[in-house]
Amino acid sequence: MPQDITVTFAPHIRRPLSTRRIMLDVIISLVPALIAAGIFFRIRGLAVIAVCIAWCAATEWLCNLARKKPNSLGDFSAVVTGIILGLSLSPALPLWAAAIGAVFAIGIGKMVFGGLGANIFNPAMAGRLFLTASFGILMTTWTVPATLDGTMPTVSPTNAIDARTQATPLAWSKTAIKDRTGAWIYDERLPLRQSLLGEKAGCLGETSVVALLVGGAYLLIRRTIRIHIPLAILVSAFLFASIAYLLNSEAYVQPFYHLTSGALLFGAFFIATDPVTAPITVRGQWIFGIIIGVFTMLVRIVGEYPEGVMYAVFLANGVRPLIDRFAKPVPVGGVPHVV
Repeated sequence: MPQDITVTFAPHIRRPLSTRRIMLDVIISLVPALIAAGIFFRIRGLAVIAVCIAWCAATEWLCNLARKKPNSLGDFSAVVTGIILGLSLSPALPLWAAAIGAVFAIGIGKMVFGGLGANIFNPAMAGRLFLTASFGILMTTWTVPATLDGTMPTVSPTNAIDARTQATPLAWSKTAIKDRTGAWIYDERLPLRQSLLGEKAGCLGETSVVALLVGGAYLLIRRTIRIHIPLAILVSAFLFASIAYLLNSEAYVQPFYHLTSGALLFGAFFIATDPVTAPITVRGQWIFGIIIGVFTMLVRIVGEYPEGVMYAVFLANGVRPLIDRFAKPVPVGGVPHVV
């Protein structure tokens, strides 16, 4: 007598896969970015990330306890949210603010919807957007890397950082756009080596292009993510930046500048590819990625804010149900006709 088989809705996974394994792969892929954060922002940067991880885990545990649900910390999704949130913050952010962002990310961005798999928006981006709206000045205060300023690792008893501030590459870009002073800023203030390695001001996890590419390649090799969303984001952003540069090269910076600055690579490989908040079909993933890439460049070039990745991801998460409805796969045998 054959055993009963439970048939569920598609997609059907054809190989052994678990939430825990996916999250472990993401954690491993983020190790290069964590190492870069430690090198360039030292104790201060690692402290921000550690606080985010601890408070994300504690908030999920408390929410499960309050809802009388089984403990879900074993799937490591809260740890991943904490790492991504921490890497998306400024090293100068006070630790208490990082803790507030972590509580909001898990409590409101995830558990209010019912936990992992039910959330509409990326929890880490929900936490970052809340911090940006609540503590705008703290979220846009950037510091010189420790390799350029030895005071960077210092953390005072008042939780303030003793270091020189420095504008991010995208802030220089925004200045060039507003003043119409030209893209010379890229060549003189930010050499290619610094841009690739990460020796520049910015969020903890977005500065090192090399670290992000190594982590992204690991996820692709492990087939934890697919190439469609990252490629759609990067290609659409590059084309948008190229058009702007060709129209006015004296006001807009080179396309390569946008790809290697800000959170574009970080968002393309580690945030937009979240399996819970991203479309399922290949066509949907292309549409999803293009929306993020184009909206990011609209904010960077037309908007007042120098960075737009978190807004673009949040917007794409919101329209994801519409994308899934539009990009439904065609059943085997074609679209059925009503007789």
